[in-house]
Formats: sequence, structure tokens, C-alpha cells
Amino acid sequence: GRGKKLRPTPVQARAEALGLVVRHPLSFKEPGVVSEFAAFGADLAVVVAYGLILPQTVLDEPTYGCVNIHASLLPRWRGAAPIHRAIMSGDAETGVCIMQMEAGLDTGPVLARQSTPIGAAETTGGLHDRLSALGAALIVQVLPQLPGLAAVTQSDDGVLYAAKIEKSEAVIDWVQPASKIDHQIRALAPFPGAWTLINGERVKLLGSECGAGSAAPGTVLDASLTIACGTGALCVTRAQRAGKAAQDVGEFLRGWPVPVGLKLGF
Repeated sequence: GRGKKLRPTPVQARAEALGLVVRHPLSFKEPGVVSEFAAFGADLAVVVAYGLILPQTVLDEPTYGCVNIHASLLPRWRGAAPIHRAIMSGDAETGVCIMQMEAGLDTGPVLARQSTPIGAAETTGGLHDRLSALGAALIVQVLPQLPGLAAVTQSDDGVLYAAKIEKSEAVIDWVQPASKIDHQIRALAPFPGAWTLINGERVKLLGSECGAGSAAPGTVLDASLTIACGTGALCVTRAQRAGKAAQDVGEFLRGWPVPVGLKLGF
């Protein structure tokens, strides 16, 4: 928040309310971290969006190993940013997998999976929340079936890696087709936010849909903020100025009209 105070995650807050032990090591190389984990005598470890690589000593410690809730249909989009990459690539569907963890990056056999279509206007933020709910429901179904549930080895075909998002990927290039820019905007919303310059000011575009019209790429075509692209046009539906709250485009334009004919990116 604005007070810049660290707040516990909902999981940590709930665990502490239940009197459970909470640890958040910065590294598994810290003295005593692995032995403390081993002392729990866990039957199983469930891992979700964890920022550290678990060493083999940790993976082997629980009786039934470690399982991971991964937000893609493996082997497509292994790695750090599967939701962003699915939308950015224009995938029609994605889903969640419950995977038995091993040393490789998201390479373990899959215990269960559930697919879901990606909405035409869906952003990473919205899809993240939907997949979180799907993953939570799926792990509740899977846990009572262990250890007897058969795991399916991942195929070597269709492997894609979801590399982390780089800052350079947030800059909008209006020469690109409208469909590609639409995927970029929705994939990077709400964070880090795809952006363009409007009258020299950096503005994040956080929602969009493909529209109609043509002009030089980056040209504002109408008072509703439809922008000409290299192919087709893009209708902005949500935007955010620096230091301001994100707004639906109608509210945004009432406070800061963007002239028709203006060239964006400058």
C-alpha cells in the first residue's frame, strides 16, 4: 500500500489465524532451512507460484513428494509467466494442471488437468483469478486420491516456455496488426501494463478490442479512442495516466480528451 508496509499474503494470514507455523526462507541454502522442513514430517507438499527453486532434497522429503498447481495446459507454457504468454500468443484456451514435481522446470508427470476458454476481452488479471479458483477446486479433488492416482508423463511435443515478461515488451508498436496489439494489451493488464505516448505522456492501455478503420499507424480515428494499427484498428476500453487510477475509456476521455487525428507514440 501507500504506507509501503509489508502485508502478509492471504495464505499466510489464514495460516497464522489457524495457529500454523509459517516460514518464508530467502533461500534453501540458508542453514537449517531444509532440516526444519524435514522436521515437519509432511505427507505431501503443495506448491503454488513459489518464487524459489526447490532442491531435490526438499522434493524428496515428503512421503508422497511435492505437487504443483500450474496455470497452463502442460507441456505448453512451462515457466514463470504462463498466463501472460497464453493471452499474448492468442491462445483460445488454457487451464490448470496438478503436477508431480521433479528437478526439471515444470516437467513432472500430470496428475490432473482442467481446461477453460480464454475470453475475447479477458486480461491476465481476470484470467489469473479464474485459474486460481479452478486450481483450488482441482487440488481439493486430487488430494484424497493420492497416492493411488496415476500420473501421465508429459509429451515431448508442444513444449513451450513462458519466459518472464521484459520491460521492453510493454511498449506498443502501432505498426503491428490490431489483433497482436490487443493480445499484448490484455496480456500485460493489469501489470506491468502496455503503454504508449499520448502528447508526450506515458499512458497505460489496460483493455482493448479489435475495431474497424484505417489511417497511418498510431492515428486516433474517433472520439472514443479507436487507434489505427498496421492492419486494422484497436478500440481502447480502459486506460491509466501516470499517477492516476485506471479508468474505463469513457471516464478517461471525459477527464482528458484525446484529439481525433493525433498520432500516438510521440
